[in-house]
Amino acid sequence: MASQSQVGAEDRWTRSRVMATIEPYLFIAPFFIVFGIFGIAALAYTGWVSLHDWNPIAIDNPFVGLDNYTRLMEDPRFWNSVWNTFTIWLLSTIPQLALALFLAHVLNEALLRWKTGFRVTMLLPNITSVVAVGIIFTSLFGRDFGLINYFLGLVGIEPIAWEAGRLSSHVAVATMVNWRWTGYNTLILLAAMQAIPYVLYESAQLDGAGRWRQFLNVTVPSIRNTIVFVVIVSTIGGMQIFTEPLIFGGQNGVTGGASRQYQTVALYLYEQGFRNFEFGYAATIAWVLFGIILIFSVVNLLFTRRIASSD
Repeated sequence: MASQSQVGAEDRWTRSRVMATIEPYLFIAPFFIVFGIFGIAALAYTGWVSLHDWNPIAIDNPFVGLDNYTRLMEDPRFWNSVWNTFTIWLLSTIPQLALALFLAHVLNEALLRWKTGFRVTMLLPNITSVVAVGIIFTSLFGRDFGLINYFLGLVGIEPIAWEAGRLSSHVAVATMVNWRWTGYNTLILLAAMQAIPYVLYESAQLDGAGRWRQFLNVTVPSIRNTIVFVVIVSTIGGMQIFTEPLIFGGQNGVTGGASRQYQTVALYLYEQGFRNFEFGYAATIAWVLFGIILIFSVVNLLFTRRIASSD
């Protein structure tokens, strides 16, 4: 018959095993609790609101089913905002990724001096207030007194009304996004590059590969997962762009200019919800935007996996 001390030792050993099993989940539980309250619960509530003709000051908010979604699919202003968002996303994500890859490769060079200073500089645009960035770039892209038009005038180019045109306004807004996020993505890619074993580069050198060939055949394939992460995060952020076009447009910021030439989906959502007080319709826009982001993220993931499997 087991003694009392043996039974106590077995109980303590069992409790320690149980605690060792559940402790990791206890450490990460606060995140999932907060995410559940402010993420999943909010998403579900938004879906419920989208099925109603919801007005925050009305007594009755009648159930309308999928009428808001049907209306949205036939709304030309919504599709205009989708096209504007997609164009600005293309003009910002592709140059941003290319420039971030180049800067990360330069910062990864062994002979580069003052590396720490350059890396700190890369983060400065990201920690700068986005409102301040928007005000400064709005001044830079001013038609009559903007610095951009001043330099264009030095080479004989007429002043451009950046805010008035569709393509020009998209370029201006995308430039703000690129300036703010390129350094952040550079540091993420740099961290991935520094984890690449140097022996791979030595093997490539022995095979006669130059620096450009090493970059294409060693660096890029080794950080493919990080590139996928950067693209997906940039897609999520680009599809929700709000502050830059809002500040760029000034008084017409919410509508994205007089002709809605740069109104994004997030701005259209804000206009419907907080100007027109159609919260049910705004919630519908939010859910459709969520679906668009999800589709883009899945397509990016499948595309990059196909490339990886073909190597």
